[in-house]
Amino acid sequence: MAGTGGKMTIDSDRLFNGSPERYSWKLLGKKEMYIPANNYKIHQPTVKYADLLKPGHANPDFMRYELRRVWAVEGTLKDGFRHVYGKRVLFVDEDTGQAVAADMYDARGQLWQHAFINYYYSFDIKAWHAGTSFYHDLNSGGYMGYNLFQERPQGPVLNKGDLVPAMFTPEAARNAGN
Repeated sequence: MAGTGGKMTIDSDRLFNGSPERYSWKLLGKKEMYIPANNYKIHQPTVKYADLLKPGHANPDFMRYELRRVWAVEGTLKDGFRHVYGKRVLFVDEDTGQAVAADMYDARGQLWQHAFINYYYSFDIKAWHAGTSFYHDLNSGGYMGYNLFQERPQGPVLNKGDLVPAMFTPEAARNAGN
């Protein structure tokens, strides 16, 4: 993905958003794990990037974790396919059904990257919403924040209604980045 410095691939959006046919999938089992959960603080418009984004990791003052049940699902790259991740392990929250954390391994089988998403329950749409996520490169010590909307004049529009076709034109998509 352009501009990520190698910290994220395009199919890592929401931890895995690629072709499931590239990997052989195996359910590893259920365990308890501290995961980001119900984190409303990090998504407030009063949060400043300078306060949130610190060297090496996000400021823990803005993070919230809960001990939850997760299902570990392992994807191993199939023969004949190429990808920078030879293996991925997704941790799926049992209560929400959302992948909330992931470990990504290189072709040598070494743990290379870890990522997690701060999901929160959106009362507007009565569903879980993927908020700010962080992708960590464990070799370089670098990381990137993704889906940051704290300092934007308007956060995500989740249940506005009144959608019109003009909102889905190429021009609207170009303007959405401003």
